[in-house]
Amino acid sequence: MISSAPPLLRLHDICFRYGPENPAILRHLHLEIGQERIGLVGPNGSGKTTLFQIIVGLLPLERGEIVLNGQKIREEKDFRGLRRQVGFLFQNADDQLFSPTVLEDVAFGPLNLGLSPEEARDVALHTLKELGLAGFEHRITHRLSGGEKKLVSLATILSMKPRLLLLDEPSNHLDPGTRNRLIEILQTLPQAALIISHDWDFLARVTNRLLSLDHGHLHPCDHEYLHTHQHLHTYGNHPHQHGETQ
Repeated sequence: MISSAPPLLRLHDICFRYGPENPAILRHLHLEIGQERIGLVGPNGSGKTTLFQIIVGLLPLERGEIVLNGQKIREEKDFRGLRRQVGFLFQNADDQLFSPTVLEDVAFGPLNLGLSPEEARDVALHTLKELGLAGFEHRITHRLSGGEKKLVSLATILSMKPRLLLLDEPSNHLDPGTRNRLIEILQTLPQAALIISHDWDFLARVTNRLLSLDHGHLHPCDHEYLHTHQHLHTYGNHPHQHGETQ
């Protein structure tokens, strides 16, 4: 039996430019996301982060339609509801973390969802434990390593139990151990995801569909393409994994 359920998120005819005198960044872009994980690649400046900011209402649409769970998103109140279901992981963790301690940062979202302080604390502690960060709750946020900040940033959005994750370069600047840990986490999460990355091997392990954003349009890519590029081995001749085609 074919399901008639609408896609989780649908973008239709999305257009955007930074000011009327500038060229369009996104041109009549279309995208549907179901219960899947999509990798998003493209040249620097092609509009990948811009697209994420449009989805969560941080940038205004020039033209187009955003539909979440079959409901059109038109006004700021609609985007407030959307942001409860769509978790946006910023490229720079320092832009996401603002509280003195890890526990306060991770509990902030649940508190805003209306949970009591005790409930929010329990959710935050459970989320940290699920990510292997038990014992981090009283750590001072700005003293964390870059990889620890990235994982805590992920905890801040997962504590709100979103249905869709928007992850902007999640593996950027991570050491090999933290990168592998992040891959293991993403492979076990139930949420749908749209993941921006220049790390082809990373995308091969955590996504099941690949799109390229170029000249304002999205184009499908085969996962086999992940093996056709030439690349520099960041870790020299140390063992590392590449994506495997199915």
